Amino acid sequence: MSYIDTHLLAGEVVRYRTRLHWKIFVVPVLVALVMVALALWAISAERRVLAIPPIAIALILLGAGWVRRRSSEFAVTNKRVIIKLGVLTTRSMELLLPKIEGIAVTQSLWGRLFGFGEIVVTGSGGTQEPFDGIQSPLDFRQAVQAATDGGQ
Repeated sequence: MSYIDTHLLAGEVVRYRTRLHWKIFVVPVLVALVMVALALWAISAERRVLAIPPIAIALILLGAGWVRRRSSEFAVTNKRVIIKLGVLTTRSMELLLPKIEGIAVTQSLWGRLFGFGEIVVTGSGGTQEPFDGIQSPLDFRQAVQAATDGGQ
């Protein structure tokens, strides 16, 4: 069960949910391709033992990306915004909707083309929390605005 589902308050309903964008796999996949090429070279050169480390590195990098994406959660409920990142070391933020002053969205050209960007949640008192690599950041901001409007 997810962090968000286990930490919902009484009467709280999730209105929008997202994760980190799949772009976090770009570097691990490129490195994994190089490692597989090294492993294939080692096998063709009759040095099969040398193929094990590159394959292990490729699997570790891909696994780390998968765990990072699966362990990140972004949600908007009818009462608050909940964001949780990490497994071994976690970073979480839970902010009540009335305490949110704004959500800034920054997207590069690549971010607009592939649907990812950075959000900065500003709470009361000017506290700013940046989160990079979020999938569909404009939809996240719209969900927060809709939840805030619905609560008033």
